[in-house]
Amino acid sequence: MSAPGRPPQGQAPEVSLRLLEIFGAMMRCETTVEAAELLGISQPAVSNGLRQMESQLGVTLFERLHRRLHPTEEATLLFEEIRPVFGLLRGFTSRARDIRQGHSGRLRIIATPPLGHTVAPAALRNLLRDRPEVSVSYDVRRLENVLEAVKDGTADIGLALALERHPAVHVEVLHRGHMVALVPAASELAARAEVTARDLAQSGFIGLVNESRLGKLLQTAFERDGAEYDPRVEVRYCSTAAVLANAELGAAVVDPFTAQFHATPGMVSRPFMPPSEVTAVLILRRGVPRSRLLHSFIAELRAVFQAPGAFT
Repeated sequence: MSAPGRPPQGQAPEVSLRLLEIFGAMMRCETTVEAAELLGISQPAVSNGLRQMESQLGVTLFERLHRRLHPTEEATLLFEEIRPVFGLLRGFTSRARDIRQGHSGRLRIIATPPLGHTVAPAALRNLLRDRPEVSVSYDVRRLENVLEAVKDGTADIGLALALERHPAVHVEVLHRGHMVALVPAASELAARAEVTARDLAQSGFIGLVNESRLGKLLQTAFERDGAEYDPRVEVRYCSTAAVLANAELGAAVVDPFTAQFHATPGMVSRPFMPPSEVTAVLILRRGVPRSRLLHSFIAELRAVFQAPGAFT
């Protein structure tokens, strides 16, 4: 019968990583007290670990000389054999710490164009500045694609406009702004402090289709102002409306993010009346904890929105 703690005859001993850690610390330190401080455990735990490892291996690892433990020749040979393991463990621990602190990992972002072309890139730039180990998957799609990607877990976070709630995902408001009018800098409308729906109805404008959320918001504003909603050109996306406005096809009412992205010397942005609030939201999968890296990205998003003069 084998001795207690020793493997049966012919069976290789199974030594835990914790015992190897204690052994490695003791090989680098002069006393069990120093080894305990290095590992953040008690001195008796070090002594017990060494005895357990000697019992499992059936080899004397340390001998006490002049009130100190000195490694035996066998211990030195074994330490050289497993020295690479400690490098791997340190690398593993370091990577785990980076992941925990949000300095490493992979982030999957998907956004609709207004935020995907403006706020998100600025936040991502700030996030990656001091995180060389972070990799990113970044995509800009329509709202239905954003919702689907977050719902099925192929994206960690989605960004969109004018979505207060959704039954399949968690929606959180990041910023509340208002629609603005993009008008030619040389036009009479540019001289006004604000541009109303009635102003646009009289001068011709680029509208948004009723099937879009912002299109419904825009048409409601015209109804509130008692103005006829009869656009010269009608498009689906604010980005398209801004491009056409820059091509001198008429004024356009767009979200403030798109207005900033498409700003040119020939166009000016004016508050649109009646006020039409548009929310910027983040979209997350329900029931899934946020990683430290995701928390950091969200914090950067909020910082971009809160910067002085941003999207007012």
